[in-house]
Amino acid sequence: MAAMLMLLTVFGPLSMDMYLPVLPELARDLEAPASAAQLTVTACLIGLAGGQLIAGPLSDRFGRRRPLIVGIIAYIAASVLCALSPSITTLVLARLAQGLAGSTGIVIAQASGRDVYEGSTLIAFYARVTGLGGFAAIVGPLLGGQLARIMDWRGVFLVLAGIGVLLLAATLVVFTETHAPHRRAGAGVGTALRNFGHLASDRPFLCLVLVMGLIHAALFSYVAGATFILQETYGLTPQGYSYAFGVNSVAVIVFSQLGGRTARRWGERPMIALGIAVLTVSGLGLLAAGLLDLPVAAVLACLFVLVAAVSATAPPLTALALGAHPEKAGTASSLLGMARYGFGGVAAPLVGLGGAGAVLPLGALTVTVAALAALAAIVGRPRAKIPA
Repeated sequence: MAAMLMLLTVFGPLSMDMYLPVLPELARDLEAPASAAQLTVTACLIGLAGGQLIAGPLSDRFGRRRPLIVGIIAYIAASVLCALSPSITTLVLARLAQGLAGSTGIVIAQASGRDVYEGSTLIAFYARVTGLGGFAAIVGPLLGGQLARIMDWRGVFLVLAGIGVLLLAATLVVFTETHAPHRRAGAGVGTALRNFGHLASDRPFLCLVLVMGLIHAALFSYVAGATFILQETYGLTPQGYSYAFGVNSVAVIVFSQLGGRTARRWGERPMIALGIAVLTVSGLGLLAAGLLDLPVAAVLACLFVLVAAVSATAPPLTALALGAHPEKAGTASSLLGMARYGFGGVAAPLVGLGGAGAVLPLGALTVTVAALAALAAIVGRPRAKIPA
């Protein structure tokens, strides 16, 4: 069951990364400009963010299993529609649907983990989930590149549909209901809105959601800007960039585990504070690299530290945020996921404001979001009770 929950989290990384190697071919085949082809990435990101706001409350009301099965079936259908799209407009809409459906697996995996685990075991589970996301980020582009040698871009989407079929079969066989009927929320949109309102009025939880979104704004900005920075400014070849991307993806796996273990020893909040501090250091390093024209090795080191900081912070942050709301784990998880992908989608284009290969915007954005995350973490600390 634990392996099943972790596999459900690959919907996001695979949907985002696996078709990137065939993106130029896709644009040529549909006679679309590069900017329009990039909209297929944005549409999926928006779907992954917004869909969690729907899937989370549904899973609190109807249990985890039924919404998950419906979501995977919808994902398979959307992937097939992507493969059959006759125009870039149809593909953008299909990618939006694919993101909406794929978000179901992500949010339900997090909520089911909260149903099953507690305390240090819960932190360890989220550390493994984050690490698997890093592994999928490595495998996705590599698998997409190999598939591009034997099939066109439509075939890649059919492979994603096939992965959905395998996950559906595994869900039907392995996945058991984790959300007991007596803990489920009442029916209706009104109940869902009340749950959202209750969580939004919980200052510590809301601040943790903000921290989650802010640190991932730095991560998605790295993903969006690093390829241009390293290749256009510092002259790395595409192969050199892929090696650097692979090393940083390994950092996701390693530091998510270290972050989880350290949080079990020190506590969640000290680990979150350390992660934000390290993220700040990485941003200052990128600013220095841009201002002082430092060599590419310095930039690579700063990017590695950035990825490591976010990866180490995410598991204790997720465990702390969901731990206080077990009865609304689906809704709470949806807000965390929305912040992660939503903040990332908004911040990623900002990196290009200083030019395609400028490192300064990435450094400035990283320092800014780290400072705001530190402020949110401070504001969100529970108030000490005054003795009577």
